[in-house]
Amino acid sequence: MEIIIEVCATSIMSAIAAEKGGAKRIELCDNILEGGTTPSAGMIKMATEKLNLDVCVLIRPRGGDFLYNNIEFEQIKQDIIIAKQLNANGVVTGILDKYGLVDMVRMEELISLAQPMRMVFHRAFDMCSDPYKVLNQLIELKVDRLLTSGQKNTAVEGAELICELISIAGGRIEIMPGSGINIGNFHELMQKTGATNFHLTGRSKVSSGMDYQQNLVLLNSINKDADYTWQETDANIIREIVRIGHTK
Repeated sequence: MEIIIEVCATSIMSAIAAEKGGAKRIELCDNILEGGTTPSAGMIKMATEKLNLDVCVLIRPRGGDFLYNNIEFEQIKQDIIIAKQLNANGVVTGILDKYGLVDMVRMEELISLAQPMRMVFHRAFDMCSDPYKVLNQLIELKVDRLLTSGQKNTAVEGAELICELISIAGGRIEIMPGSGINIGNFHELMQKTGATNFHLTGRSKVSSGMDYQQNLVLLNSINKDADYTWQETDANIIREIVRIGHTK
C-alpha cells in the first residue's frame, strides 16, 4: 500500500522543498509555534500556481482553543471561500463545543461551504473530551481525513490510540498521524500504527544571508537567535522519509 507523506509547510520555500523531496501533499499554515493559523492568500496562490502536488490549507483564525464566537466563525467561512477561489485541494479545520465535542452544526456548514474541496479535521481532535465519540461524529459528517497525535504530545507517544482509531474507522475516514515525526522514528510509527498517511515538517535550520546583523534589537521575543535563523522544510529530509516509506 502506498505511503503518502504530507508536509506541514509554513512558507512557500518549504512548500517547494516538500515537492522536491517527494511529498504528495502539503498543508499550508502560519504561526506553527501556536499550533498553526491560516496562511496568507498570497502564499496559497503561489503554492497552487507553482506546485504540482495537492495543496491543503489550514483554516484557524487564532491560537488557543477551538471554541469560536460568531465573528471568528465568519472569518473561518471567509477563509474557506478564499482557499476555494485560489484552487486549494482541501481545507484543514476543526470546531469544538464547550464540552469538548464536535460542533456538528457549524462543521456541517463548513463542509458544505468547502465542497468540492476535501475536508480535514485537525488536531482539535487531540483536545477533545471523548476521542471515540468524536471519531464517530467525524464519520457521520463524512470528513475525509483526521490529523491526530493520538491525544499525546507526539504521534509516537499516541501510537496505540492512533492504531485503535484506524481499526475503528475501518476506512470510513482516513487517520493521519502527525506531531514529532522524523527520520529516527518514522519506521517505528509505521509499524505501530499501520497508517498510510503521515504529516510532518521535515525542517532544518536556515541561516540569514545578511552581512549586517543588528544585535541590539530583538524582533522575536521567544528566541533571541530567530531574527537571523529560522526553520524551513528540507528536501533531503523529506526524500529520506519517502525512501523509508517505500522500503516498508
